[in-house]
Amino acid sequence: MMYDFDNIVDRRKHASVKWDVKSNELPMWIADMDFHVLPEIKEAILNRANVDAYGYTYVPEKYFDSYVYWAKLRHNLSLKREWLLYSESVVASIDSIFKHLGKAGDEVVMLTPTYNIFYNCIRNNGLIVSECELQYENFHYSIDYNNLEKLLSRSKASFLLFCNPHNPIGKIYSCEEIRKIFSIAKRHNVLIISDEIHCDITDPGISYNPALSACPIYIDSIITLVSPTKAFNLAGLQSSALIIPNKEIREKVQDGLYKDDVGEPNYFAVDAAIAAFMHGEQWNKQLREYLFKNKRYFIDFINKELPNLHVIEGQATYLLWVDISYYSSDSVSFVKKLRNKTGLYLADGLAYGRGGKTFVRINIATSLQNVKECCQRLKNYLK
Repeated sequence: MMYDFDNIVDRRKHASVKWDVKSNELPMWIADMDFHVLPEIKEAILNRANVDAYGYTYVPEKYFDSYVYWAKLRHNLSLKREWLLYSESVVASIDSIFKHLGKAGDEVVMLTPTYNIFYNCIRNNGLIVSECELQYENFHYSIDYNNLEKLLSRSKASFLLFCNPHNPIGKIYSCEEIRKIFSIAKRHNVLIISDEIHCDITDPGISYNPALSACPIYIDSIITLVSPTKAFNLAGLQSSALIIPNKEIREKVQDGLYKDDVGEPNYFAVDAAIAAFMHGEQWNKQLREYLFKNKRYFIDFINKELPNLHVIEGQATYLLWVDISYYSSDSVSFVKKLRNKTGLYLADGLAYGRGGKTFVRINIATSLQNVKECCQRLKNYLK
């Protein structure tokens, strides 16, 4: 079956966080997609809705089976059922882990720039952000292993919050990089939290490297966080899973999830996730091909028409990280003026860490027509 990604959903006036904007505005900031959902997901939700009582529900074994199935199918990763826990979201999982496994004053080391909400999860639980800035040179990012060693060796360092594929730069870490990073964390007895929510949005023909398969000797020190919400646009239904091979850690996390009331699903979440993983292979494949087409159009346009902008060419996510340093040293001001003058609404890079002050993040998970319009508005503004 062929899916139509040019035909996007009109979400204006439907309480959409992304599309609650002025009529002339084009929002390409927050990380969700504008495409029609996989038909089997919609069918599963409608079937669930036809049971005319929306009371308390639980997570059936089929939910965890679907994760095991998808991990093997897409990533050749063999999971044991007992490793998996349910949580309403990756962010809720991170927040709960810090709340129940950490203590005030603990440091969380991150490779930055990284997902802005991570900072909230850390600080809201009385923990301290420890930024290991990725080295940026010639429009390319690399890891400062010496600085990482220094930060992870500190007495207060308790967690490494790792993002692979990396939001916002789109980097897929190699097995060699993962092993080197994790070996430093393990040497200093630091618990590794690997957020892999973007793992199913890679360029065609490209695979990511799961932490558990890249570094199996350290699986007792790894918590992996996964979800269908990014790849299948289900964020509004709130479901995810934690993969925790270490039984002692898993039981502590499970207890914390229940205490925080994020360990039980809403009425529609489970069925939607099962449908995504059990029926979504071809849809996801075609999605990734379409996103790659959007990405290539954007990059080719920038290279030709706006060569003083530089797109960091990652191999994953539908988010583009764009260097605006030729035009501005203040991304916050840049995106504000851009929006006011053209209606193009982008995410400022400073929200992702100190190293993002001369970058913007652009979401291309929309129609190619909207990507072309984005390019034209950028060109009109900058020229």
